[in-house]
Amino acid sequence: MEKLVINGGRPLYGEVRISGAKNSALPILVAAALAEGESVLENVPKDLDVITISMILRELGVKVWSDTSGRVHVDGSGLNTYQAPYDLVRRMRGSFYVAGLLLARVRKAEVPLPGGCAIGSRPVDFHLKGFQQLGAEISIEHGYMKAEATKLQGSKLYINRSSVGTTINLMIAASLAEGTTILENAAKEPEVVDVAIFINSLGGRIR
Repeated sequence: MEKLVINGGRPLYGEVRISGAKNSALPILVAAALAEGESVLENVPKDLDVITISMILRELGVKVWSDTSGRVHVDGSGLNTYQAPYDLVRRMRGSFYVAGLLLARVRKAEVPLPGGCAIGSRPVDFHLKGFQQLGAEISIEHGYMKAEATKLQGSKLYINRSSVGTTINLMIAASLAEGTTILENAAKEPEVVDVAIFINSLGGRIR
């Protein structure tokens, strides 16, 4: 399509229901599993990425279901594995948020890298550096990030590039770390604020 021709000048009528933002919904679904109880999320968009992240969480032992009103329930009490499913995680970049969740909850994570075994700069380098500064030992094996920590300790972290994904993933991991974590050069997009507000609703303290 080379162009759109729009003839305006007429009144427009109608209603449309606006769903929540997918970029906020994905990390909030993951962050909901930080708690060992049930969270109820309203206005979650119904798209393929939301379905995929829900499937990944279920594979990790998290209960995720929708009720008749369309609300999504997340119960993280059953989280029981540190290995994220390869086929599902590789479908979208946003699934890497489970790395922060697993480190926070079980102190161990095996999560496929975006791009698998491709040689070159990994788009999650800043995530990995942040995890290391929180106390995790990181290795890369056969396209997987393998991380383990006896405990996570709050730290002062500088994010080299103001990355939304890195900021959110480190917020998720740091929310269950001991002490205070300070993220410098953090991203400030609306989805970052949304995740911070949600984690605070679980009892976290982010400002």
